[in-house]
Amino acid sequence: MKRKHQRLLLVLGSLGLVGAGAALVLTAVEDSLVFFYTPADLAERNITDDRLFRLGGLVEEGSVQQSGSTILFRVTDFTGTVPVSFNGVLPDLFREGQGVVAEGTLGTDGTFTAKQVLAKHDETYMPKEVAEALKNSGRWQNGAATQ
Repeated sequence: MKRKHQRLLLVLGSLGLVGAGAALVLTAVEDSLVFFYTPADLAERNITDDRLFRLGGLVEEGSVQQSGSTILFRVTDFTGTVPVSFNGVLPDLFREGQGVVAEGTLGTDGTFTAKQVLAKHDETYMPKEVAEALKNSGRWQNGAATQ
């Protein structure tokens, strides 16, 4: 075999190994990605029952209820509303009318089962994704800031 052919085989083999390594890395990263959706996004997308994602918006006024150790509330972006079920302790700063991001899965009945709930940390903070979604829907309140 000529030297040119040996180099060509070496280069092709190296490219194949790099491609296989990149495919493995991308597959591993894809499994750990958690996407963010607003209630309006959920109406447009087909989310599978076992898909982990983040739901963000505002806690709807008058929607927080406690049933045993389960807290039920609704998240809205003023275009859509999603019922949320959470079994655990809510953050101290969780309130109606405030920004919230919940991580969990969507059930077949349309209820979002949250595994984790994140709330604002002061009067001016709203999660970046929630603020952008509210701006896009035209419901942004001037004076609210994101960090």
